[in-house]
Amino acid sequence: MFRAYAALVLVGLIWGSNFIYMKMATEVISPMQVVFLRVVAGFLPLALAAWASGAVNRGQLRYFPHFAVMSVLATSFYYYGFVAGTALLPSSVAGLLGGAIPIVTFATSYLVLRSERPSALTAAGVVTGFAGILLTARPWGGGEGIATAGVLWVMAGTVSVGVSFVYARRYLAPLGLSPLALATWQIGLALPTLAVLTDYHGMSAIVENRHALLGLVVGLGLLGTGLAYLIYYYMVERLGAVGASGATYLPSVVAVAIGAAVGETVTGVELAALGLILGGVALIQLGSRGAAKRRTA
Repeated sequence: MFRAYAALVLVGLIWGSNFIYMKMATEVISPMQVVFLRVVAGFLPLALAAWASGAVNRGQLRYFPHFAVMSVLATSFYYYGFVAGTALLPSSVAGLLGGAIPIVTFATSYLVLRSERPSALTAAGVVTGFAGILLTARPWGGGEGIATAGVLWVMAGTVSVGVSFVYARRYLAPLGLSPLALATWQIGLALPTLAVLTDYHGMSAIVENRHALLGLVVGLGLLGTGLAYLIYYYMVERLGAVGASGATYLPSVVAVAIGAAVGETVTGVELAALGLILGGVALIQLGSRGAAKRRTA
């Protein structure tokens, strides 16, 4: 179990550092180019792991339409929203907004699936979390230097991945496919889409900036996409889905800490927003656990 919890901390650190890598890379090349190179680098370890384990086979091609939908929702558009938003925002602010994924996922799940009425705790969690999002964006004061377009892009990515969880639950979970197979298919299918949409002009500039190149290929691709997926699946196996979901708490904290370390302004407002978002996630998880216990009682 020590290894499982160490893995949880590690994946939280990896995901939290993604925002500064996005920021570094978008100062050199375009957001679409960043997403394309990230997916290329991230697909390699997943493809090797899937091949070695036999997780992917031709018989799964009959589920191609579902894989294609997931490739857009959970990879192409999700990644682009986060990268485009981070290019316009301080990495700490983008990391704060990214912490709202569990909140948006729950709200989307309730609106689409309507499997159960939210408890008082989960409802309070949604309200608290969205209060944190509003405090981060501060639209009432012109954003105080926070680019509205950046906030909208990150939130669009958040909604996209939130919808992907609901889609996967409804259409893919009943198929009994391994998470590794699903991730390999969705990221693999995102590659040709991104290859068509990406303008390659000027992309070679990333090679001239060693720090940005390493951050993109190693930080975002190999670690943030490929290895992070593999670690997450290991955590789900050892800790269960609820235990593994603890990894969603760390990235926002890590992103804010890294942003402060590199000279970004982190005020009491950002820290208060961080507390609200994490508090909202905690309340939602507590409410969901209570509902699960009531159903099995």
